[in-house]
Amino acid sequence: MSLSVSSVKFSSFNGKPKTAAAQKDNNSPEYDKNPVSRKGETMNLIKATFLAGAALGGRLLWEIFDGDFVFETAGNTAKNLVDKNKKNVSSNKRMLLYIGATAAVLAAVVSGFALLYTMLNAPKIAYNSKVNTFKKSKEMDVYIKANEAEKSIYTQMNEKAKSADQDEKDKLKEQYQQMRIAKNQVPDFIKLK
Repeated sequence: MSLSVSSVKFSSFNGKPKTAAAQKDNNSPEYDKNPVSRKGETMNLIKATFLAGAALGGRLLWEIFDGDFVFETAGNTAKNLVDKNKKNVSSNKRMLLYIGATAAVLAAVVSGFALLYTMLNAPKIAYNSKVNTFKKSKEMDVYIKANEAEKSIYTQMNEKAKSADQDEKDKLKEQYQQMRIAKNQVPDFIKLK
């Protein structure tokens, strides 16, 4: 009876599929590359800041300009836009255009506030992206190195099991179980489904 240990595979978390060569050869540089990038961290922070600005803009629009005023002002602006640009339209289609234009005017105001909020937070985003990238890349480097060491140990155990007697195989099984229990942890920032 031979002890078969499969090697530990590291999958990239950056969303890019690996090339066929990198999938076959687990020792390729692309396979061991740290997927954390500053550009990705910056984009995550920009998205989060923009969404926070949009939520804040929507809430301020509602709170400051009480609901009736907002819909009345946006409705009048939308009515003027539709009447100016779409003169020969049926009444049903005109009503749909009013509703759509009102939603577009409100979305433009909220998006403008979100864009302004994001631009004002740009220095904070730049700083936090550097800090987050450094922290996450160090965690990921530790994770990658631990996986390499674990893979090496499993490979050595597998090679030893091929030429081992029964007592050595029992000892290797015990060591294998201990390795499985002490499996290294995935970094906190990676959300597994």
